[in-house]
Amino acid sequence: MTPHIADLPATAPQLPQLTHARNPGMALDLDWLASVQANTSAIERRAASIGGRRSVKKDHQAAWLCKAVSLIDLTTLSGDDTPGRVQRLCAKARAPVRADMLDALGMQGLTVGAVCVYHDMVETAVRALEGSHIPVAAVSTGFPAGLSPWHLRLQEIGASVTAGAREIDIVISRRHVLTGNWQALYDEMREMRAACGAAHVKAILATGELGTLRNVARASLVCMMAGADFIKTSTGKEPVNATLPVTLTMIRAIRDYQDRTGIKVGYKPAGGISKAKDALLYLALLKDELGNDWLHPDLMRFGASSLLGDIERQLEHHLTGAYSAANRHPMG
Repeated sequence: MTPHIADLPATAPQLPQLTHARNPGMALDLDWLASVQANTSAIERRAASIGGRRSVKKDHQAAWLCKAVSLIDLTTLSGDDTPGRVQRLCAKARAPVRADMLDALGMQGLTVGAVCVYHDMVETAVRALEGSHIPVAAVSTGFPAGLSPWHLRLQEIGASVTAGAREIDIVISRRHVLTGNWQALYDEMREMRAACGAAHVKAILATGELGTLRNVARASLVCMMAGADFIKTSTGKEPVNATLPVTLTMIRAIRDYQDRTGIKVGYKPAGGISKAKDALLYLALLKDELGNDWLHPDLMRFGASSLLGDIERQLEHHLTGAYSAANRHPMG
């Protein structure tokens, strides 16, 4: 059933406690990996069809857009990041949509899912978010290339956790996928998962650099076997980032993993998702393939920054019938 704005709570809930066990991982199953296939043409046809079959309008669309806001990892990953920029981003994370619009929608208390920053800005973000339920996610392990010395990658994870990061977005070594060295990828992911301790780990596959959808599917499974709590498409720095065919491939791997182990793993598309209509397509595909459980922050995130601004504009259009200028919805 399509949600209606009236079905949403009058105030946004606190970030829910996990209703499922964290992914403990499993032994590397090379026979399973060898059996994995990806029918690229069929995947592309299925992904292309979602827009025509899953359209929502008016109050229903507003409800879905509010849901999308609650799933955003509001992100700044620039070389010119400053404490002031991160503080403004955290203020936006606390109040992602203008108060008058939330009042009109009956959605007081809406926040984003997390704030994502480089390690150097973790402490700043943690301080700025004190008193909220919003976690800080840190990109680690030599982001975005993942080619720094191994011991430094593990140390960076530990330093981010010590600084207060509750989620760690790590990058895998793409060469292990491209050469089919699944044992090396598994061992790497397993060590990084251990270094995260209680912090949740999102494994970034950098799918635009993996060559084929079959590689994407197999890399997804290996990371889940090694204990990833989320699998994530991209760093946002590759030439090709999140796409619907890649998303379909990854979420079907998540479904296969759950079928075999009973464990739910989260999904995070990142990079290139800047329009509200695109977010709706990703949510529709996720709902179709995995069900309603994945429409919550503990199992779904968008890695985005400009997406929020477009969602605000669409919500204002829903309320007023007119599109506003982007500067009425500042990021910080």
